[in-house]
Amino acid sequence: MEDKQLKELEVFAAKIRRDILEMLQHRGYGHVGGSLSLVEAYAVIYGKQGKFDPANPKWEGRDRVVLSKGHAGPVMYSTLAEMGYFPKDWLMTLNDGGTNLPSHTDRNKTPGVDATTGSLGQGTSQAAGIAKALKMKGADPFVYLFVGDGELNEGQCWEAFQFIAKEKLDNLIVFIDDNKRQLDGWTADVMENFDLAKKMEAFGFFTQRVDGNDLAAVDDAMTVAKAHKGEALCIVLDTVKGAGIPFFEETVMNHSMKWDNDKINEATAEAIAKLDEIIEGGVA
Repeated sequence: MEDKQLKELEVFAAKIRRDILEMLQHRGYGHVGGSLSLVEAYAVIYGKQGKFDPANPKWEGRDRVVLSKGHAGPVMYSTLAEMGYFPKDWLMTLNDGGTNLPSHTDRNKTPGVDATTGSLGQGTSQAAGIAKALKMKGADPFVYLFVGDGELNEGQCWEAFQFIAKEKLDNLIVFIDDNKRQLDGWTADVMENFDLAKKMEAFGFFTQRVDGNDLAAVDDAMTVAKAHKGEALCIVLDTVKGAGIPFFEETVMNHSMKWDNDKINEATAEAIAKLDEIIEGGVA
């Protein structure tokens, strides 16, 4: 990746991260940790690797994104807003009555959302079906599925993975957000995942494990995956829950948080100021 393009993605990621913080602070609560951990992957997909048309959200030639861990909706909403799918002031309506931006993503409410998700595990099956349908139609778009490491406690995920591998759906990339934490604590304590890369390989996936909070690493892994034909594809994103904001990274129970004290509000203000510096630095 050229330096200028990397810089553009860094600015894009900073905008997404800032929007997440502003949106959740305005709402007063929300799923911050698992939204921040996916920022770099979303920046790469929407800023470089994917095919999208914000002016035509239902364009048949578009790539599809399925956020199976639907509670991380803030990362998708922030990205779509920055892409121009809808006005940015919608972000301040998160979870309001009648909003187009519900807590979990809903394809009937939000332009640019391809799958209604939130009941954990079900997005994996939806993505498998979408990818299979595209194959049957002879269409070339990719499907990008995001599943959480805690979500892998759901057996439905593994049933879907078995189908994806059996059907050799090489038009679908499974991204596992291995951020080590889930609702009730560390994944290793709740339900040990063991070596996710080895497990996916055993299920029949061509698998890569990369630093999921490194833009260049994610981009390189996607390029390699797209060139690999005849096998199911998986990229295990080695991420940090709350990535990019030290305060949230260091807060163990950061799955969902409330903005109800001076400490969290001060940390948010400081983080937004630093992100604004990156954005204002911009690209020539």
